Amino acid sequence: MRVVIAGGHGKIALKLEQQLAANGDTAVGIIRNVEHAADLRELSAEPVVLDLENARVDEVAATLDGADAAVFAAGAGPGSGAPRKDTVDRAAAVLFAEAAERAGVRRFVQISSMGAGRTIPPSVEEVFAVYLRAKAAAEEDLRTRDLDWTILRPGRLTDEPGTGLVHLAESVPRADVPREDVAAVVVELVADAVTAGRTLELTSGNTPIDEALSRL
Repeated sequence: MRVVIAGGHGKIALKLEQQLAANGDTAVGIIRNVEHAADLRELSAEPVVLDLENARVDEVAATLDGADAAVFAAGAGPGSGAPRKDTVDRAAAVLFAEAAERAGVRRFVQISSMGAGRTIPPSVEEVFAVYLRAKAAAEEDLRTRDLDWTILRPGRLTDEPGTGLVHLAESVPRADVPREDVAAVVVELVADAVTAGRTLELTSGNTPIDEALSRL
């Protein structure tokens, strides 16, 4: 299986690439910085240098050509301001989804965020509120597309080792989840379109990943 990942040097993406390679799959990571290419190659992933904030849709579609699945795992990052929440977390996601349609890559997994699509309390810091609105807008766009899409909304991300035990459903209580477990769930999601058309929330829990998916 060939999987193209937007945001290929992100923390979730690096773990995803490593897990896909361990399964014998081909991971293609789209990165902005050429200096990150060596990190992907060390994980047996193929780097593609392309700035999704400035790329044309045909350029992205060419990268997706021949892929079995696409994963949007890009994000502006915690140190970025409100404008890049829109250009990365919304606009780049929309571009990537449009490119997948053009390239005929039907299986599409979008990593979003728990809290997207919900009412944002006034107490939420403004840049984070912009981030949640950007994620929600990207979700809304994806739902209109002719793709076998799944939206995954993880809880607060941590760098703790994965446990393989999760809580995965359309709505779950807020909690943390290791990035390693998010990647492991995405590996399963891209391999099977049974969750197509669904928006799922993910946190750490007590259920093995394969069992949590089978319950869906």
